[in-house]
Amino acid sequence: MGALRVRVAEELGLISDRWAPLWVVDFPMFEEDGEGKLTSLHHPFTAPAVPVEELRESPSSALSRAYDMVLNGTELGGGSIRINRPQMQEAVFEVLGIGEAEAREKFGFLLDALSYGCPPHGGIAFGFDRLIMLMTDSSSIRDVIAFPKTQTAACPLTDAPGTVSTTQLRELNIRLREKVGQLNSTSPTPSTETAQ
Repeated sequence: MGALRVRVAEELGLISDRWAPLWVVDFPMFEEDGEGKLTSLHHPFTAPAVPVEELRESPSSALSRAYDMVLNGTELGGGSIRINRPQMQEAVFEVLGIGEAEAREKFGFLLDALSYGCPPHGGIAFGFDRLIMLMTDSSSIRDVIAFPKTQTAACPLTDAPGTVSTTQLRELNIRLREKVGQLNSTSPTPSTETAQ
């Protein structure tokens, strides 16, 4: 879709050589999954842009306090303001169908922390490599990324992932089992066998 967008923009003469940054805001707080249930569009800790009462009354129309920074059509980063009040976090969990017991089990540490008081806070995950790609007029982030990975997630620089020695596995009480249909290997690796 990105390539189509660029092609259409080129044909319509919409692409220029100037910097055109913008912020994308007003993301919906929730979206429906295939079964009609609401799920978090970003994650369940993003602050809604509405009060608790309004969120409970009309969750499907609530906007979030999330944002993306875009430069010349390329997303450079995304982030959000986080929920900092326990009542709001509990309301979001309710909308998502996370009951009080489940919320306590999975996120009790967070609810406890919020109950002690938490200042408003947020952040952004900034893609420095994406900015460098635009600055160097590269067509792919792979041309500028400091530590590129192959399609199999291997790192040519560090030779990762590496093999794991039997001694290391024993120290961690991990035993490797041979996958069904595979021959026994003299130097097992986690990628070819299942760890227990």
